[in-house]
Amino acid sequence: MDARLDTAPLGLGLLAGSTPGLDASQAAWNRRGRVESGPFRAAMLLRWTDFITPSTLQLAPLVELLLEPIQGGQQLATLQLGLQEVLVNAVRHGNGNDPRKCLRVRRILTPRWLIWQVQDEGLGLTPQQRACALPLEPHARGGRGLFLIHHCFDDVRWSRRGNRVQVSVRRSGWAV
Repeated sequence: MDARLDTAPLGLGLLAGSTPGLDASQAAWNRRGRVESGPFRAAMLLRWTDFITPSTLQLAPLVELLLEPIQGGQQLATLQLGLQEVLVNAVRHGNGNDPRKCLRVRRILTPRWLIWQVQDEGLGLTPQQRACALPLEPHARGGRGLFLIHHCFDDVRWSRRGNRVQVSVRRSGWAV
């Protein structure tokens, strides 16, 4: 796996109203880049971790890397399934199985949320294509991925263009 790892300071994408669990007081606290109270008192910087990787279906090492800081049993398996599905959709549908294209994956662990963003180089999904319903035909070859994603995460949001999805799970009960 040839994933480049880079960290970037918390950006504008993680402000109140754009990310679950962040209210106005937390957004101000995030702009200062540190946590001032609670169990994270020690001036912890919130940083996105970026992973840029070729668009391939050999995703197990990437999923493992994305879940590395998280501990848990059945809940971890649910996250693993959800992230695998998000990544497979990006490779197959977004990048058309083209290994010359790349995926950009970002991860941030906040005091209240575990958040991942996956972006492909495709044209994106229209709002109608983002529906999370199961296909009407039980033997249909596809159509279950978005349903699974919505059931594995507490929050699923799409970029306006539809080629980037942000999936989040509440942190309560998770050991990190």
